Amino acid sequence: MKISGYKRENGRYGIRNYLLILPASVCSSDTAKRIADNIDGAISIPNQHGCCQIGDDYLNTVRTLVGFAKNPNVGAVLIVGLGCEGIQTNVLKEQIKESGKPVEAITIQQEGGTIKAIAKGTEIASRLAANVRKQQKVEFDISELVLGLECGGSDPTSGLASNPTIGVASDKLVSLGGSSILSETTEVIGAEHLIAARFEDVKAREKFLQMVKNVEAHSAASGNDLREGQPTPGNKEGGLTTIEEKSLGCMHKAGSSPFTGVLEYGEEIPHDKKGLYFMDSPGQDIDSITGMVASGAQIIVFSTGRGTPTGSPIAPVIKITGNTGTYNNMIDNIDINAGKIITEGVSLPDMGEELFDLMVRVCNGEPTKAEALGHREFGIYKIGYTY
Repeated sequence: MKISGYKRENGRYGIRNYLLILPASVCSSDTAKRIADNIDGAISIPNQHGCCQIGDDYLNTVRTLVGFAKNPNVGAVLIVGLGCEGIQTNVLKEQIKESGKPVEAITIQQEGGTIKAIAKGTEIASRLAANVRKQQKVEFDISELVLGLECGGSDPTSGLASNPTIGVASDKLVSLGGSSILSETTEVIGAEHLIAARFEDVKAREKFLQMVKNVEAHSAASGNDLREGQPTPGNKEGGLTTIEEKSLGCMHKAGSSPFTGVLEYGEEIPHDKKGLYFMDSPGQDIDSITGMVASGAQIIVFSTGRGTPTGSPIAPVIKITGNTGTYNNMIDNIDINAGKIITEGVSLPDMGEELFDLMVRVCNGEPTKAEALGHREFGIYKIGYTY
């Protein structure tokens, strides 16, 4: 099956074509936004980190920022730094350059302050944007697509209808040679044995199970029970009573395909080993989506029983619900109603085909409702102290 998009220098394909204005730290986020606001087709992200981080926490943030910039939906990158932050622009630039795409950098201190940095950044961004706009769409095989699987604001209909619908679409993509990413480690607790049984590689299976154990251990070490926050108040009001109940519904997003491997948060998905992957992430929706996009997902499908407007800066997010009442109540935000399985007797295979057809249309340029409304939520998973 063929879809259309933009071929990148490293042989990957994007379904959107953005110029990314990438702040190296929170101190340059506002300046990056002001530069992006001056350029048609430019996107900035609200990076809240980037300084006074050490160890794995520092590496996690670098990996996420670099991964976001390397995502095939980005055609070129301008990095904006303050100049004295912990994550230096040259560190990001050298790693982003590995993708082959155009990347430049400025720092506010070197340019002589905000006004001069905005002027210089706008000048560089204008040139980069002109080249990005010249890129023409080409036809490519759908096996080049990476799909991120997300759920949030869940209720019982998520596990009964929308998540299984996503699973059907994911299985079809994997069968066509593409890749999918399941995340949210917190939300597989209680169902981890069912997922582990689907790993063909023993080392990958062990790594996955250790990730789940680490979540429980980290919570216990802090003197808290993660079940204080999972399920969320909205989950409980909707009818989910335990994390195990939530997890048994969550896992259906991954369909029935075998798992190929395991990714750290924001780790780049292998281009030469496609299939279904698990990525370690929190249950927080925006952090989870950000990680999958940093891993290379060009498109996200997001299941929600209660309803959510969440989008992403550079990847289209398709919103699907299994609750017809929620669909009617939040029709401005939700793209597809899998509640028809419950209320109208539509079959799961047919619902999966409907979702897959929408995915193809979105890949070919049709905007999702989150895109049309300008939802561009972004958040990096914080795994350590800021010192």
